[in-house]
Amino acid sequence: MYRQVVPVASKKTTETPAQVPLLRREIGEVLRSLRQSQNRTLREVSARARVSLGYLSEVERGQKEASSELLASICEALDVPLWVVMREVSERIALAEGVVIPDTVPDDMLRRSTMVR
Repeated sequence: MYRQVVPVASKKTTETPAQVPLLRREIGEVLRSLRQSQNRTLREVSARARVSLGYLSEVERGQKEASSELLASICEALDVPLWVVMREVSERIALAEGVVIPDTVPDDMLRRSTMVR
């Protein structure tokens, strides 16, 4: 169900390729959105996550790549499971790439999952 992108090397084009979302920017935007929705300051979250305020700010602005350990620490400080952040990031990137994300599980997938059992 995934689209396969096949580069065309021989064809020259003047079109600008679509802007690919940067993972670090998407992660930062999701983290900032979660923090702000909790009405918490950078100072509060950085202290609880044991990361400098400046570094957390750079992560939120998409200027720094956060390690998996740092992401886990920030998520813990926000009381949000890491999978929730990663799912939101994944959905944002999929939408930016034009992928339609269904709100429900398609009927054919439900039928297949009940047949497997």
